[in-house]
Amino acid sequence: MNAKQIVGVFRLTIAIVITAFLFQTGFAFQSDSQPSKTSWIVPGDNLVVDGIPPIPAQLAGEVARYTESRTAGFVDWHPLRREMLISTRFANTPQLHLVKMPGGARQQLTFFTEPVGSASWEPKAGDYFVFSRDVGGNEFGQLYRYDVATGEVTLLTDGGRSQNGGVLWNNAKDRFVYATTRRNGADRDVWVMDPLNPQSSSSVAELSGGGWSASDWSPDDRSLVAIEYLSVTKSNLWLIDVSTGAKQPLSELAADVSYGGAAFSKDGRGLYFTSDEDSEFKRLFYRDLASGETKCLSKEIVWDVVGFEISPDGRQLSFLTNEFGLSKAYLLNTATEEYKPIEGLPVGVIGSGSWHNNSREIAFTVSSARSAADVYSYDVTSGGVVRWTESELGGLIAEELSEPELIRWESFDGLEISGFLYPPHAKFTGKRPVIINIHGGPEGQSRPGFQARNNYFLNELGIALIYPNVRGSTGFGKTFVSLDNGMLREDSVRDIGALLDWIETQPNLDADRVMVTGGSYGGYLTLASATHFNDRLRCSVDIVGISHFGTFLKNTESYRRDLRRVEYGDERDPEMAAFFEKIAPLNNAHKITKPLFVIQGGNDPRVPLSEAEQMVEKVKTNNGPVWYLMAKDEGHGFRKKSNADFQFYATIMFVRQHLLGD
Repeated sequence: MNAKQIVGVFRLTIAIVITAFLFQTGFAFQSDSQPSKTSWIVPGDNLVVDGIPPIPAQLAGEVARYTESRTAGFVDWHPLRREMLISTRFANTPQLHLVKMPGGARQQLTFFTEPVGSASWEPKAGDYFVFSRDVGGNEFGQLYRYDVATGEVTLLTDGGRSQNGGVLWNNAKDRFVYATTRRNGADRDVWVMDPLNPQSSSSVAELSGGGWSASDWSPDDRSLVAIEYLSVTKSNLWLIDVSTGAKQPLSELAADVSYGGAAFSKDGRGLYFTSDEDSEFKRLFYRDLASGETKCLSKEIVWDVVGFEISPDGRQLSFLTNEFGLSKAYLLNTATEEYKPIEGLPVGVIGSGSWHNNSREIAFTVSSARSAADVYSYDVTSGGVVRWTESELGGLIAEELSEPELIRWESFDGLEISGFLYPPHAKFTGKRPVIINIHGGPEGQSRPGFQARNNYFLNELGIALIYPNVRGSTGFGKTFVSLDNGMLREDSVRDIGALLDWIETQPNLDADRVMVTGGSYGGYLTLASATHFNDRLRCSVDIVGISHFGTFLKNTESYRRDLRRVEYGDERDPEMAAFFEKIAPLNNAHKITKPLFVIQGGNDPRVPLSEAEQMVEKVKTNNGPVWYLMAKDEGHGFRKKSNADFQFYATIMFVRQHLLGD
């Protein structure tokens, strides 16, 4: 994916206005200490609450400063001026804002009930920008045009159950290419459009599969380089003729090689791309298109190159690496092919890396354990770093926030597994309870970023947080990422068992008070851990998790079904179907006797609502405590602040009662 298309994802004004805000979103307060109808936090009509006890209204005030931090992410540079679009949240959802100078006011431009996070300026004069937005987290993103002079918003795409995104402007600056599933809902085709005339939208190429995206236009606008994503370890590069739709491969189709992005050189004679060919990690390459000669440009770096972008004048190239979870930024001279690290950016997780049209400044989004995501720019001429935004921490003190420690443990087969441990505040002594928080994907990675609400568990409850990167995680090479595929699925569950063994050896951690939680695939690992390690856990919190791979593959959206089969296995194969039946947490729910909290979005296109509902009903037959929270206006996780706040309050109640025994 082109780095300019990469916009980080944002988690989520001020504590003094929280009472008014909560009244507006359906919460009620009563100062009387006696229980009454209005002394509890009342969930809105959009929330389905089952088994969750009443939540005292005073809890919102107690934890307010942990819910009020915000992030800012770079979106796009203005084509002519030194101004930028960013995404941040002032009210209930992230929206687009204009920042006209470093440290300048954040001028809100979009005001929707649904989040807006990605946009692209019209590249000639910046008279409008194109942005995407879905409804209720259903991920059927539609493209819209925002006219700066009038504030008018115009729908550009079909407005139906289609995904539309990946806006990429041509060099003539009069139209853009995008990917869409509008033809049949399953295949992702490449279309082109003049956004001033939406009726001009037309198909460039009908493609097979849901993993297609355009990565760059050729300098003459006659061709596109496109990526066909098949799995985390397999993808193909293609050259597509814009006028005919004919395509020809730029990579060996039979090879098990993964490509992460591609862009033409300024003169059109070559192609820059990232690939893990002959390596465990993705490296930066250049290929001469006439001769086919290919050379590696980042051979000294033994970590993934996760994104790159060429400067508009073609003289330099910026790229980012992921080095054991931390990011590093580099600058490469395209003439000499020599590169050097970019100095001066904060240490943490870095995204974007987008050039201004002046070919002098690069914008980055940076976050760390003690800093919410903010936007910086680097001047390649002076070497100076400038901070554009300073997101509020909502009353948290940066210096008091826990910084992570890299930990390692040996799994059942001798494989080394690693993760990050956030120790609780130093005021807590003795053996501390533990929350194990497992990332989704499984093609994902826990990295040392800002903890936002989770700082409450560290600072106020004295709980240690561990973020494991079990086998199957990205960032550790293509062999490691494949160790959980198909019939190897439960080996990653055993990695969690080995982590429980490691916790028992730590003098400062309490192995008798451990909770496991995770979202999406991390939700599956949570449910699987609850069945395998019931006697070793106090409780579990499953967020949009898979309870049965067979039913999941049957009901997930069609555009992603084949992509998921490569990772999990094909449910149509009898042997694999039998394996799914054997390992399904749903079919092993009778083993769960410890408290379980299940959280789900009603519009989730990835892990359907049915996965949560069937698990809740099955576990209820055990007569153990089961809490259930479903938001009708959310998808794969809660993006609206009011919903995320209620989830947080309920989780605190669950943790206090079942992990801490309060």
